[in-house]
Amino acid sequence: MATQMIFELIKQFFRKPATNKFPLKYIPKSINNALRKISIGKIKINPPIETPKNFRGRIKYDKEKCIGCGLCIKVCPSKAIEMKEKEKKIRIFVARCTFCAQCTEVCPVKALSMSNEFLLAEYDKFSKKLIVE
Repeated sequence: MATQMIFELIKQFFRKPATNKFPLKYIPKSINNALRKISIGKIKINPPIETPKNFRGRIKYDKEKCIGCGLCIKVCPSKAIEMKEKEKKIRIFVARCTFCAQCTEVCPVKALSMSNEFLLAEYDKFSKKLIVE
């Protein structure tokens, strides 16, 4: 058992990584500046890789199309969508979203869609970037 684990570990040293490097274009400026100071020579820029077809990124909401039917709220398994009663429009909390796309499929007027945006990390789960209105 232990010899098999050691053999597997040695194999891993000679394989290429299975993941892509994070595109330098998206690294925050504070980290980017620190990397430039530490780096000897040029930093290799990793180009962004195209997201696959039908990628489920951040939800897009077309407020003008929305009729306020509430079907999206009913099908959302994570309760990430709530109704703004006065306006008869919705608010989506992206931090709660599981990106299942059920809301986009059930919307009768196609007011909801999935975007290619995948960089959603924030310190505050209630930041403007993580609430779609």
